[in-house]
Amino acid sequence: MKSKYMKQEKMPSAISANNPLPSGRGSCCDDDDCLIDLPDTHPMIISGLSDAVSSMLEGIGEDSQREGLLKTPERVAKSLRFLTKGYREDPEELLKNALFTETYDEMVLIKDIDIFSMCEHHMLPFFGKAHVAYIPDGKIVGLSKLARVVEVFARRLQVQERLTQQIRDAIQNVLNPKGVGVVIEARHMCMVMRGVEKLNSITTTSAMSGQFINSQSTRNEFLRLIKP
Repeated sequence: MKSKYMKQEKMPSAISANNPLPSGRGSCCDDDDCLIDLPDTHPMIISGLSDAVSSMLEGIGEDSQREGLLKTPERVAKSLRFLTKGYREDPEELLKNALFTETYDEMVLIKDIDIFSMCEHHMLPFFGKAHVAYIPDGKIVGLSKLARVVEVFARRLQVQERLTQQIRDAIQNVLNPKGVGVVIEARHMCMVMRGVEKLNSITTTSAMSGQFINSQSTRNEFLRLIKP
């Protein structure tokens, strides 16, 4: 069963009961309730995205048929599929597959996890570092899975505030630790390339639970450890 963090995709209307997927995954309808998981490079998905990019190029006054742009729509389509691959991954399942019983009950911290995401308001990048910590309560998780959870949520259209909370909640839900702390520091291109154009601005968000909220010493230790 998929968790609430795993999203399904709407089947393009061109695929219907009379025009099933070539992969043999079964027939489907063409209304809004028809949902199916598709691979990143499925031709129907890439074709639809490519057409949208071509329209966008024409909308800004470009000639989508000139030499330098002939393959741009397909390149952008494949790029977007990669940049939003988090919609097709389940962060809680990633964590559940790497749980181990241990008596260790001190803070576990991974700092400076690179994040690359896209602002859902302008679809421009934001990027920076995530710091993730938890205090185990009988269970630990493979360290790489914490970084993977950050990656899954970052590879979606996001706002930094929600991204920070989603990382915390997924870890809290699966490990049920004594507490979770997440801090993200990022630069947003929607504030740098356009709008207020503030080149050196950094946005910091935090989301905490358990001892990271209830214990000032735990919170202070976490914030001290993530300082440069």
